Amino acid sequence: MPSPKFWPGGFLPHSNCYKVQLENSFSLWSFTVCFSGHPPNGSLWCQAGMGCLGTQRAPRAFLLLPLLLYVARRSNLTQLQSGSKKKKVTKAERLKLLQEEEERRLKEEEEARLKYEKEEMERLEIQRIEKEKWNRLEAKDLERRNEELEELYLLERCFPEAEKLKQETRMLSQWKHYIQCDGSPDPSIAQEMNTFISLWKEKTNETFEEVIEKSKVVLNLIEKLKFILLETPPCDLQDKNIIQYQESILQLQELLHLKFNVATEILLRQASTLADLDSGNMEKVIKDENVTLYVWANLKKNPRHRSVRFSETQIGFEIPRILATSDIAVRLLHTHYDHVSALHPVSTPSKEHTSSVTELVKDDVENVEKAISKEVEEESKQQEKQSHLIQEEKLKVEEEQDDIEVKMSSAEEESEVIKCELEMKVLSETVSAGKHWRTDGISNVSYKPNERLVTFSLDTFGPVTLIQDAHINMPYQSWELRPLDVNKVLLTVTTVFTEIQIQIKENLCMLSSVKLKDKKHISILEGTWMTPIPFIIALKEAGLNIFPTRYSHFYVVINNKVPLVEVKAYRQMALLSSTFAFGWSKWNLLCNSTKVVFKVREHLPEECTENPNWALLMFSGDRAQRLKIKEESEAFSEALKEETEFHSTLYHMVRDFASKEAMEKVRSSNCQFVNSVCHMLLSTRLLSYS
Repeated sequence: MPSPKFWPGGFLPHSNCYKVQLENSFSLWSFTVCFSGHPPNGSLWCQAGMGCLGTQRAPRAFLLLPLLLYVARRSNLTQLQSGSKKKKVTKAERLKLLQEEEERRLKEEEEARLKYEKEEMERLEIQRIEKEKWNRLEAKDLERRNEELEELYLLERCFPEAEKLKQETRMLSQWKHYIQCDGSPDPSIAQEMNTFISLWKEKTNETFEEVIEKSKVVLNLIEKLKFILLETPPCDLQDKNIIQYQESILQLQELLHLKFNVATEILLRQASTLADLDSGNMEKVIKDENVTLYVWANLKKNPRHRSVRFSETQIGFEIPRILATSDIAVRLLHTHYDHVSALHPVSTPSKEHTSSVTELVKDDVENVEKAISKEVEEESKQQEKQSHLIQEEKLKVEEEQDDIEVKMSSAEEESEVIKCELEMKVLSETVSAGKHWRTDGISNVSYKPNERLVTFSLDTFGPVTLIQDAHINMPYQSWELRPLDVNKVLLTVTTVFTEIQIQIKENLCMLSSVKLKDKKHISILEGTWMTPIPFIIALKEAGLNIFPTRYSHFYVVINNKVPLVEVKAYRQMALLSSTFAFGWSKWNLLCNSTKVVFKVREHLPEECTENPNWALLMFSGDRAQRLKIKEESEAFSEALKEETEFHSTLYHMVRDFASKEAMEKVRSSNCQFVNSVCHMLLSTRLLSYS
């Protein structure tokens, strides 16, 4: 057993044995490595347990070598490997290490503090420079504000000029009507309208064809009266005139409806002479551009003839067996106009003025803004119903009975309705407080897109219509206003389902194209030029409603902007539209309601449109600035682009980076064209509804 002097703590089996090679002047005894875990008899073990020596006992001087090697190994001065215990650190060494660690920590903290102070000083210096620059730009903007607003006022004189031309056009229309002497009354003169209505009431025994022919005159008068209410500036409309025009519209609608009923009764008196040779029952179809009549009379009372389909049409119905043996007649009156919905009241002009666009020209600009805004608002209110009524089929019977079930199929003369979430609704005749559309009483509704065929069942007879969600195309996905030629632009509005392109030139608008889910959709409105208000009405009737009303924000989640900021933006965008293209920006959603953000670029005919160089502008109504960020940036920032300045108007903002030729075209734009573009922008409200 090893001596405790050289093996403190005793011997552990399977302890590591090391082979040591020594170089010295004395002789080296050979020794073997012990792998058995037990020391051989008579061997000398070093105190650290480094290895086992031979059986011969070494001289005393040799006993110090293992200890010296052990110390050398612990101080990393030799390449000896050992799994022995670590050397115990003394208290002085521990304190020294702690002191070194503390000094290192303090040094790092000092370096971090100095670095932070340096960065903070640099940041404050940058802020100071930026603030000084910002203050200089603001001061410069204030110095030239009056000059820029005066120049803007001169440009915006095109709006009152356009209104003056509209008034002259209305007066000229009255004069043309006077010299025509075609017997039709002037809708703006109450005496002539009353005379026309009284004379037609007294006329009796008119055939259905005669009533249809007369209806063209009546519908034209109704349309003119509506346009008078919509196109006349509110300041020129008096309360008595509004009441007079609305009463004339209602009287004409009621009289036309009465005349159709009387003509139908006269037609049914001739039922036996109009009997079909095969079925023996009366079938009569009368078509016109505004009205289509389908009449069927049960003359034979054959219970097997329950299903009826009018010849050369896809219009038909099916009746219960009990009616197949009864004396009944069915009339389907398909009208392409709305004679059911009540008129919306027209508000009288307010005495209060809205805020001015410029301080120097307050009164003139207020009147123009009010006229445009009010005009669009009244048009929207008056025509809101027309965005709902797309197609109507009126069903009447002379003897109403309970438990009537009628099946109808309709595909002919289908108007330009986008087939998105259409609902069948029936007019309730029992609601005392006005007429309201409802869905009860209709069942088994089905639609076959390929055949464009609608089939449904009714519990009772009554007016039926197809109703489209008025806000199906809102909010917009994107938009772009792009110049095409001199005083001609293309407005593209992209919605969830459709892409609508509208051309505007001078005082006219035209539907350029319609894409439904990336597929071109043919519309009867394409290629037809109309003034803005009739054009908006026509688009609504075709199911292409992109014109919000005063209540639309209750039904659509919008990016609401301050109305005055919107009005100013649309007016100035219209002024620049003959040369500059404008587009939707995603950053408009992130700025607050008092500011709008959009893309703008000068339109050059020879430039490549695949990767246009857009600039981002932010406008608050009183200040325009070019943003440093781009449309592809990751975060929104109101930072000003380098080497740019503030301006009070969009006109002066784009002038900083536009060519002289472009600005010259802006100054020479046609006033009616600018007014029409502004009217369409105000009607669509692109900055709030996209």
